[in-house]
Amino acid sequence: MSHPNVLDYLDNPSPRTLGRSPLEWLDRMQKPTVVRVAGRDPSRTRAMATLLHGNEPSGLFALHRWLLEQHTPEVNMLFLIAGVYPAKIPPTFSLRQLPSGRDLNRCFKEPFDGEEGAIAEAMLAELHRANPECVLDVHNTSGTGPAFAVTITNDAAHQALASLYTDRLIMTDLRLGALMEYSEQEVPTVTIECGGAHDDHAHELAYDGLVRYASRPDVLSLEKADWDVAVLRNPIRVELAPDATIEYSLEPTGRADITLPPDIEHRNFGVISPGEPLGWIGKRGLGILTAIGHNQTENMEKVLRVEDGQIYPAQAIRTFMITTNPVIAKSDCLFYAVKATGEPIF
Repeated sequence: MSHPNVLDYLDNPSPRTLGRSPLEWLDRMQKPTVVRVAGRDPSRTRAMATLLHGNEPSGLFALHRWLLEQHTPEVNMLFLIAGVYPAKIPPTFSLRQLPSGRDLNRCFKEPFDGEEGAIAEAMLAELHRANPECVLDVHNTSGTGPAFAVTITNDAAHQALASLYTDRLIMTDLRLGALMEYSEQEVPTVTIECGGAHDDHAHELAYDGLVRYASRPDVLSLEKADWDVAVLRNPIRVELAPDATIEYSLEPTGRADITLPPDIEHRNFGVISPGEPLGWIGKRGLGILTAIGHNQTENMEKVLRVEDGQIYPAQAIRTFMITTNPVIAKSDCLFYAVKATGEPIF
């Protein structure tokens, strides 16, 4: 089904159209917005989506800065600014999705239900029309932490795209209805997680990566054969039960089902040995957590264990996407984990 007028369009916008700041520009946007910029080689197009989550602004900041500077890209550029509605709700850039809405980055698959489904379907139609040679989806991590890329395909083209931003690549077979699954249309597609939403280095990385993405004649082959990428394969997704409670504290108060230290984000991408405590579990035990692999099997005993009320890794693991935002910890996931080697946990 078609959804007329779901998106607004800007072609080769002048600085006057954009406002002086990203906030001013967002204020002017009435709907999710498509920005098209003509390139030196009009026979090719590269696409970039951003603000799929309304609380992840680095990609929008980068795009605003890049557009103000009036670059002429190497090829035509198609930008999709998605989460305009949640981003605009005060305080600006504080909501991942509308209070009654769905996570837009779970809506890129049929059925395209509701407002988010209509936006996702319209964005996919734009990509289909533009037939880009590649797609980037630029996000912020839900906590502070180093940048990384996520892909469902680990080949040279996907590694090359990731290398525009980072040397850490997560490869997953899990399918959630994310835009990154556009890779299945034979178009190299990579999610870029730039770092924390409030981190200046994340905004800078988003901008520097966009400059590289738009200005290089070729972004699908690695510039140097020795790009030293850490590939983490098929991470397990550790989720909280919907009725479970979580708090962040230096010691448990006894009120929550799980307690994590306030600096738990520092564990992102580090190796945690089986002797290092991660936090505390309440009376309900590990039953409040699930550890779902890409093959949909439950593997908690391979990931975590409990000793005297404290949570430890069941083996040396590498974790990422740990957040200290309790809303995201509950609605999305607590963290992802692989073996210390980067291999999947089976």
